Amino acid sequence: MNAKKEAVSILDGFKAFLMRGNVIDLAVAVVIGAAFTSIVNSVVKGVINPLVGAIGTKNLDHYSACVKGSCKPGSDGVEILWGSVAGAALNFLITAAVVYFLMVMPMSKYLARQEARKQARTGKSEPEPNPVTELEVLQDIRDLLISQRTGTVDGVVKQQRPAGPDGR
Repeated sequence: MNAKKEAVSILDGFKAFLMRGNVIDLAVAVVIGAAFTSIVNSVVKGVINPLVGAIGTKNLDHYSACVKGSCKPGSDGVEILWGSVAGAALNFLITAAVVYFLMVMPMSKYLARQEARKQARTGKSEPEPNPVTELEVLQDIRDLLISQRTGTVDGVVKQQRPAGPDGR
C-alpha cells in the first residue's frame, strides 16, 4: 500500500512540474526556436555566405597545417584542420549577427516605441516595484515553516512585516 501511495505522489509531483508555466513556456520556446533556426540558416546560407564567398572563399575546410612530419597520404604526420574550426567560428559569428541585426535589434526598437506610446497615452510610466531584500525572503520562509509546523499550511504568510523607514 505504501508503494502505491508513493507512486501516486510521484505522479502528482510530475503533473505539477509539467503544469508549471515556465515548463510550458520553455517547450514553446524550443519549438519556436527550432522553426526560427531554419529561417536564420536560410538567410545565412542564401544571402550572407555567397556575399562572404564573393570576397574570399566559401569553404575553409581544406585549409590545414602539418605539425609533425609530412602530411602526405600514408605518412605519419599530424595534420591540424584549422580551416574547419575557422569556418565554424565564422559561421557562428555570421549567424549571431543575422539574429541580432535582423531580429533582436528591430524587436527591441519596436518594444521601446510601444512603451513610449503607452507612456504618452497614460502620461506616466509604470511604478518601480519595491525591491525585496534577502532578509524579507528569509522571514517569509521562516513564517511558512512555522505555519507548516502548526498545521495551517495555506501558502499565505500570516505575519505581516512592519513598514521600514522608507515606507516599504
